[in-house]
Amino acid sequence: MPTQAITLTFPTAVNVSLQIGDTLYYAGANDTVIEIGLVTAIAIQANGTVLVTAQIDVTTVPPGNSSYIFFTKEAIGNTSNLKGYYAEAQFRNDKTTEVELFSVGSEIFESSK
Repeated sequence: MPTQAITLTFPTAVNVSLQIGDTLYYAGANDTVIEIGLVTAIAIQANGTVLVTAQIDVTTVPPGNSSYIFFTKEAIGNTSNLKGYYAEAQFRNDKTTEVELFSVGSEIFESSK
């Protein structure tokens, strides 16, 4: 589907977690959710105005000035788990007396084969 750039202007700060690659939506008539598209640029002007540029399908009706705008993040890229290939842990008792280690845990998963 062909897309075009749309720039939304916000007179005040937007949510700090908004980033390039997030998907913008707006609430349409009868509270229907309408996808605007992926955010391609965010600019903050000297007067505090925020400009958010996104790609919108040419057949999608753009949001109005009073539309409620919100966004979602891609679930795969925004997880809270650690990512990596290798880990090493060493537990050392620097005391001269015995101590008891109650629990050690980890979370691993095979990401590809």
